[in-house]
Amino acid sequence: MNVPQYEIRAGYTDSTVTVYQAYPPRLGLPAARDGRFPGDWKRERMTWIKPSFLWMMYRCGWGTKTDQETVLAIEITREGFESALADAELSHYARDVHPDEAAWRHRLRRAGARVQWDPERDLHLRPLPHRSLQLGLGGDLPRRYADEWTVSVRDVTPLAREIHGHVLAGRTDEAAALLPAEKPYPENGQRLVPRPSRTASPRSDGAAADVPRPQ
Repeated sequence: MNVPQYEIRAGYTDSTVTVYQAYPPRLGLPAARDGRFPGDWKRERMTWIKPSFLWMMYRCGWGTKTDQETVLAIEITREGFESALADAELSHYARDVHPDEAAWRHRLRRAGARVQWDPERDLHLRPLPHRSLQLGLGGDLPRRYADEWTVSVRDVTPLAREIHGHVLAGRTDEAAALLPAEKPYPENGQRLVPRPSRTASPRSDGAAADVPRPQ
């Protein structure tokens, strides 16, 4: 299947979209229990959301990395998600998108959200040719994400461990069958966020000058 190099892929309904984050149990477990982020979740700090389950697995090591042991599937409103996308700027300078680096930095300072396109991952967490969206929420957006957009919070750590177990045992068909369904977003193919051309080469590790690294 020919997958576009830059394309949002996510699980979604008519009104919500699912994103993933991983937290230490002291934050993740209360969030899943109560269906909302606890009071000590830092609403003034930039937070990164990932629509791709497998990219989240790469980032958190299937829930084995320190302070990322609890993997959450957060269902948020499409209205909130798309408002963040509309206020987003690329986290790196791209010659085919920005007139010059100064213009990019000016846009980045004014943007409420930051877009990173990092290599999508397969079941073995190896990089694929196409990219996966990470969306960094800054300014007032983390508060709105936690307190206004969030519809539900589910602990999917058991699912991550089950899929990982199948992968380790060589049962890739069984592992693939358990993956959450994801498809191009939105349905009409509208381009909601900036993206480089196919010939551009953003850093594959997701780093960018003067931009906080995703957590």
